[in-house]
Amino acid sequence: MFTGIVQGIARIASINDKPGLRTFQIEFPDGFANALEIGASVAVDGVCLTVTQLHGERAADFDVMQQSLTITTLGSYAENSRVNVERAARDGAEIGGHPLSGHVDFTAHVAQIRELENNYVIRIAVPPVWLRYIFAKGYIAINGASLTIAEVNRDEAWFEVWLIPETLRMTVFAEKKVGAALNIEIERSTQVIVDTVRNILSETLGPLLPALESLLQQQGVSSAQLLNTIKAEK
Repeated sequence: MFTGIVQGIARIASINDKPGLRTFQIEFPDGFANALEIGASVAVDGVCLTVTQLHGERAADFDVMQQSLTITTLGSYAENSRVNVERAARDGAEIGGHPLSGHVDFTAHVAQIRELENNYVIRIAVPPVWLRYIFAKGYIAINGASLTIAEVNRDEAWFEVWLIPETLRMTVFAEKKVGAALNIEIERSTQVIVDTVRNILSETLGPLLPALESLLQQQGVSSAQLLNTIKAEK
């Protein structure tokens, strides 16, 4: 498990391709790899990878399967690419962000960047099917960083996050341009709630569910939001 608090920026020192497998040698910032062992987990731009070989106190190898290369941004990286890194959380560690598995759900793209005084706003375009799990003020993991969703536009299929200077300093987000791909892991408890609600509605309403969801969409309300409203009134 990871906390979503990025611990530094690392560099891909070399890439070695084999049939169905790619090995990354990654160089870490000072102190990051202290007591790192073979078999340990490291989140690399939000993807949980396992240490397969150590190179002194500053670098390690990670093997990545073809499936992971296909469904994440790792397949597009080249030597000298910079990535967010976080070591697996230890028992009793403070969860400064929110619990992450390191299993990326999908990739999204930077649609717009706005630079304001002491704030940096990234608008992210997402596949519409995933919008059901994305809510304003909720958590989401982007390239392994736990961030709070500031705004969601369901009609145009995007959401925004606001980054403070410290987040920009500790992550690779300042290097991302419009069109850049990002790894997204949705917040698991939100997914469970939304999927449970949809299953309950499907079992209860059956053929009427598509019509109900269409009506709710016209009103700008999701089925999960409807359930939360009902719970709050009880």
